[in-house]
Amino acid sequence: MEENKFYVLPKLSYDYKDLAPHMSEEQLRIHHSKHHQAYVNGANSILQKLDKARKEGTELDVRATLKELSFNIGGHLLHSLFWGNLAPAGKGGGEPSGALADFIDKEFGSFDRFKKEFTQAAVSVEGSGWAALTLCKQTNRLIIMQVEKHNTNVYPMFRILMVLDVFEHAYYIDYKNERAKFIDAFWNIVNWDGINKRLAEAK
Repeated sequence: MEENKFYVLPKLSYDYKDLAPHMSEEQLRIHHSKHHQAYVNGANSILQKLDKARKEGTELDVRATLKELSFNIGGHLLHSLFWGNLAPAGKGGGEPSGALADFIDKEFGSFDRFKKEFTQAAVSVEGSGWAALTLCKQTNRLIIMQVEKHNTNVYPMFRILMVLDVFEHAYYIDYKNERAKFIDAFWNIVNWDGINKRLAEAK
């Protein structure tokens, strides 16, 4: 019987110092190696608990277990997307080009309008969560998704193209409690090439 597999913290395609000054080396290192790692560990721990219960035939609080599993898997997957949405300072930011730019103009009327709506979604997430740009394949429309925690208000089956983490752990070292300043900084390190690639794959 094949051994069950578990989640692994992804490696970054850039160094911890490469997003400065918009995201400091210390902020990125702790966010990736501590916070993201905690979601990987949390999800794997629950999977191991499920494996053990099934093997031994013991009872579980399924509702609580699956709720916790959803939170940790969501945290792992969204963070994995987030790292790919970022590019070293000087290599990202600005405005998108190609198919993504066309899609944004068609849906939002302009990049400035999209940026404003996405920023408002990120600023106004209740508690901790994410802003995400998604593609609905049924309507062929770009739709902004505002995720609370890692797993609430998610549109099922929508392809996520871009995410922004607005948990406080994403910015507290650099920006203290000023979420809006962190969001402004994010626009300087967006990896539009990577997001364009995700759009092409989704289509």
